[in-house]
Amino acid sequence: MSRIGLAILSLAVICAGAASAQNYPTRPIRLLTAGAGGGSDIVSRLLAQGLGARLGQPVVVDSRVGGVIIAEIAAKAAPDGYTLVIYSSGLWLIPLMQERPTYDATRDFSPIALVGSSPMVLVVHPSVAAKSVQELIALAKSKPGQLSSATGPLGATPHLSLELFKSMAGVDILTVAYRNIAAGVTDVLGGRVQMMFPNTGAAMPQIKAGKLRGLGVGSLKPSALAPGLPTISESGLPGFEGVSAYGLFAPARMPQALVARLNAEAVAVLTAPEASEKIFAAGVEPIGSTPERLRAQMTSDVAKFGKIIRAAKIRID
Repeated sequence: MSRIGLAILSLAVICAGAASAQNYPTRPIRLLTAGAGGGSDIVSRLLAQGLGARLGQPVVVDSRVGGVIIAEIAAKAAPDGYTLVIYSSGLWLIPLMQERPTYDATRDFSPIALVGSSPMVLVVHPSVAAKSVQELIALAKSKPGQLSSATGPLGATPHLSLELFKSMAGVDILTVAYRNIAAGVTDVLGGRVQMMFPNTGAAMPQIKAGKLRGLGVGSLKPSALAPGLPTISESGLPGFEGVSAYGLFAPARMPQALVARLNAEAVAVLTAPEASEKIFAAGVEPIGSTPERLRAQMTSDVAKFGKIIRAAKIRID
């Protein structure tokens, strides 16, 4: 085919994509997310409500158990804008923890927007003789292997944050995995485990009640979700970041015109005061970014936590 022919074909594809974006949507949209009640589920329902109102079609939340399951379903769906997925950092980190990954987050998805982020909080039981990050590091170094830390499921952000902390601080702390964050927090409250990296929603009520001591927040900048707490990065571990990011995706190879349309609508919802306030109340700082920023977040997380996952030999198969 001649250069002129290729140019005409490319123009036709672009025009077809633009036309489909203008007519979109003509039927309900499915928004896949993880188990009911979690951060991504709550954010998904708020985003679905706003998108549905703006797009003129229902956005139906399809909540499944397990990030691998929803990722596999979304990866195999048609790239027509009628199947979307919203999930935390696990979507792009899970394949790093599998012997035989069933999907590739970079290859199989079209990023639409970084929806928001939820930082982890380093907490200790009040009986622990440490009132700062540096004091905790010193204590852990003086008692190698004697301090224990609860986590949620292996490979989830609280666990990866702990492993990153151990690596950067050069300390030996026993990892105690739980089926969920709530179960881990319960044992830290009871003093059976000394510390943990829960999210702000689980940590802040206990800190405010004086039942746990907050030492630092995992975001690079002070977080409004954890008022009064310094960052771990500025408290002795420069560059430390333990944050769960939430991204909105479509299947790969979706027309760019549709990606742009969905990005614009999602950002409008996330920056509207009513939705952003509810998302914040759910323990997530709303963002609403370009697709490129979400892609950059994925790349940064894979580089940072990939090293930790390999060093700690974390497997979730």
